[in-house]
Amino acid sequence: MQHILTALSALDPLIAFGVFLATAATDACYVAFTSAVVARKRLSAANWSSVWYMLSSFAVISYTENWVYVIFAAVGSWVGAFLSLTLLHRPGQAPAPVGSSPPE
Repeated sequence: MQHILTALSALDPLIAFGVFLATAATDACYVAFTSAVVARKRLSAANWSSVWYMLSSFAVISYTENWVYVIFAAVGSWVGAFLSLTLLHRPGQAPAPVGSSPPE
C-alpha cells in the first residue's frame, strides 16, 4: 500500500496530462497510418509512422519513471482511437469498402 501512495504522490499533473495527450495523438496517428497502409499510400504511411513513434516515445519515457502514468496512457489511447474513428466515419456517410482509399 505504501508503494501505491508513494507512486501517486510523485505524480506530476503536467506529465500525466502530457502522457494522456501523447497517447491520444499516438492512437489517432495509428489510425491514420493504418488507413494510409490500406490505401497503399507509401509516403503518407511513412510520415504517420514516424509521428506515431515520436509521440509514443514520450509516453513510454514518462511512464517508465512512474507506473501510474500507464493509467493516463491507457485512457489517452482509448480516447484517441475512439475520436479518430468517430471523425473518420461520420454519420450519414456510407462506410468505405475494405481496401479503398480514405476520403481526402
